[in-house]
Amino acid sequence: MTTQIAVASQTESVSRTGLKRELGLGSATAIIAGQTIAIGIFLTPAAMAKSLGSPFLLFLVWLLMGAMTLCGALCIGALAARFPATGGIYIFLKETYGTKIAFLYGWMCLLVMDPGLSAALAIGISSYIAYLLPLAPVQQRLVGVAIIVGVATLNVLGTNIGAGFLRWITGLKLAVLALLPIWAVLAGKGTWLNLSPFFAQHSGSVSLSHALPEAFVAAFFSFGGWWEISRIAGEVRDPERNLPRAMIFGTSVVTLVYLAVSGIFLYAVPLERVTSDQIFVSLMGEVLFGKIGADLLSLIVIVSVLSSLAAFMFAAPRVYFAMAKDGVFFPQIGNVHSRMGTPVYAILLQATLACVLTLLGTFAQVIAYFIFSTLVFLGLTVLSVFLQQRKQPFKFSFGYPFTPAVFLFLLLTLIILLGINKPLQSAMGIIVVVMGIPVHRWFKSNSIGGANE
Repeated sequence: MTTQIAVASQTESVSRTGLKRELGLGSATAIIAGQTIAIGIFLTPAAMAKSLGSPFLLFLVWLLMGAMTLCGALCIGALAARFPATGGIYIFLKETYGTKIAFLYGWMCLLVMDPGLSAALAIGISSYIAYLLPLAPVQQRLVGVAIIVGVATLNVLGTNIGAGFLRWITGLKLAVLALLPIWAVLAGKGTWLNLSPFFAQHSGSVSLSHALPEAFVAAFFSFGGWWEISRIAGEVRDPERNLPRAMIFGTSVVTLVYLAVSGIFLYAVPLERVTSDQIFVSLMGEVLFGKIGADLLSLIVIVSVLSSLAAFMFAAPRVYFAMAKDGVFFPQIGNVHSRMGTPVYAILLQATLACVLTLLGTFAQVIAYFIFSTLVFLGLTVLSVFLQQRKQPFKFSFGYPFTPAVFLFLLLTLIILLGINKPLQSAMGIIVVVMGIPVHRWFKSNSIGGANE
């Protein structure tokens, strides 16, 4: 069987799920940029700049992490083009390692990561709303729930409606972030002397042996989430062409934004005045916009995080949808609404769990336990590029086998660092994932052949 026949077979199987290929390159790129650029860009550069103590090193870390992300994105894009089915990493793991490994990934996403991250983003938005409109803690959680319900409703009403909102809010975010450096420079709100010395470390900086690993870890998580675009592969038009291009465009835009915003932050606030992330943001807002700087920055952060939440909630439910179609989850979750054409039950399930965690307020610590597991699954996914190439060669944009090898090496280094620094959290995350094995066995033994069409 040729690669073309294999891809055609995958595309045909997707059509039987009931989801239409309605998304173009713009929507796919918006999911990457929208989800990746969140609140981290307003906090991470401060910590990285303070520890590295050198503008050159800060920009170098962003560039290297951008290159690493691009390597990984090319791998995910190639797999999505080979298996253009709804579910993303779940599909890639299933095709390479079987349904058990794929189910464990879906189990982790459903149980913790997806609702937990949604809750964290929603509470992040409500906390900045509370800065503008004072809210009690209970009210903040209720606002967070309302935000989740609102985004889920848009996604239920139609794929084009949810994607349209995502494109709009992501475009607004990118426009605002692009205007920040332009405004700062044209209005003379800072000085390039703040970037001097450019190469040498400032006095009081952390030693490079400690600063560089911490900076790379922080940068990696600032880029985190770009792989989620693969979840909607079954709804992208011409996926063999558009998904790899979206990966390249999206990760490139994110890298440029991080470089530009980090540079203008240093232009506005000298490193010696940076004592914490929050103080740095306040100082930057005051320099750029005067007395109303904090309020304006809060609005910018709200737009940025809302874009991330919209992108994440758009893609996340597709994993449970794919699991249900494979007969390893409740079949109703795989149903598509006859009129709106959306996986309505999968969307409602993810939103409901996110609302529960938002009200309980227990998501932050829980998420931390599963970061290690997430990276392991991501590593298995990129490793599958080699395994699939051995099984049946397929098209890779460029750089094979160098590209996946570089990404796997850097990812393995990060996994080892996390395992050493947070052994208890890493072990607990793995244990909970493994607990999904008997659950998978139960679904398989009670499977009725997937969801109803």
